[in-house]
Amino acid sequence: MKIVKTVHLSKIYRGGVEVHALSDVNFELEKGDLVAIIGDSGSGKSTLLHLLAGVDKPTDGDIFIQDKNIAKLSKDALTVFRRRNIGVIYQFFNLIPNIDVRKNILLPILLDDKHPDEDYLREILSILGIGEKLDRYPKQLSGGEQQRVAIARSLITRPALVLADEPTGNLDRRNSEEIIGLFQLVNKRLNSTIAIITHDEKVANACHKVYRMTDGRLSLLGDDAHENYS
Repeated sequence: MKIVKTVHLSKIYRGGVEVHALSDVNFELEKGDLVAIIGDSGSGKSTLLHLLAGVDKPTDGDIFIQDKNIAKLSKDALTVFRRRNIGVIYQFFNLIPNIDVRKNILLPILLDDKHPDEDYLREILSILGIGEKLDRYPKQLSGGEQQRVAIARSLITRPALVLADEPTGNLDRRNSEEIIGLFQLVNKRLNSTIAIITHDEKVANACHKVYRMTDGRLSLLGDDAHENYS
């Protein structure tokens, strides 16, 4: 089942100098894919993530997520679609400091005035190992624990697509290795479709496929390319 499809996707930033951040990107993800997108700073990989996340609009081309062309949605419709269908995990966690872990995780559902599926919540908490942290606040957690909460929040709506932006970039080696393992476990247990923007070779090695972004163009690396990420 195809979850994501981009068609001739382009993004141009116009100011004093015209910057072609993405050029004719055609990209597909199937249900259950776990992929990494690598590339140098300024190559366009973060621009691609922002477009897939619905937080920016393309200059040209289409972005289909579960057959819905989000590039054509109105601002209000896109906000609702994004909240319900796209989970995003950021390098710096983006947790709300004055609410506890449970409310941070449930925030996308609470914004929709819905009641959580408690069985599904318990399953997520079990996978991520944070069931005992629900009444704590972000400042009471380690960096690795905060990232686990951010992952749980991204999963709580059972999104079609999970996007992670340098999810190990703010963690030490031990926590980074744990988070990599958790992405693999989430992918396997929940059959989640996950795309990870990363500079981390270990993250890339843990994924099913690796794409490289170069000067705004995306290419799939071959099976023998794992030694050549740097």
